Amino acid sequence: MATGQKKQIGEQDHKTLAVWASDCAEHVLGYFEKANPDDGRPRKAIEAARAWVRGDLLMVDARKAAFASHVAARDASTSSAQFAARAAGHAAATAHVATHARYAGEYAIKAVTAAESDDSVITAEINWQSQQLPKYLHSIANRKSK
Repeated sequence: MATGQKKQIGEQDHKTLAVWASDCAEHVLGYFEKANPDDGRPRKAIEAARAWVRGDLLMVDARKAAFASHVAARDASTSSAQFAARAAGHAAATAHVATHARYAGEYAIKAVTAAESDDSVITAEINWQSQQLPKYLHSIANRKSK
């Protein structure tokens, strides 16, 4: 591979990452909704990611939902809620760029870490995420954007 050239992933892998990112975000969405019960933007971002996977929503519309979820993060009343909204935003943004999936998972872990003092709960979240992602996609989800 030439210097500066990025390895592309297949469409199915991209969609699988979007599903995983959505699952991670939804797994911690309660932290946002408990603190901000009247704000549906993160839930709509997760739904947008899933609609994109099904072919029911254009990437640009999923991206708009991602931006809205990040605004909700800025408006959120607790750090765990902020991180949960960011997880949802990155889940929707995965429709645009697959490497956003990694950040959905990272922000989901941050949400749990901010809300829970028990290390076993944090470890359980990390293990849960790992179990949801097919093994061959681990390297894609963890690849850093260059």
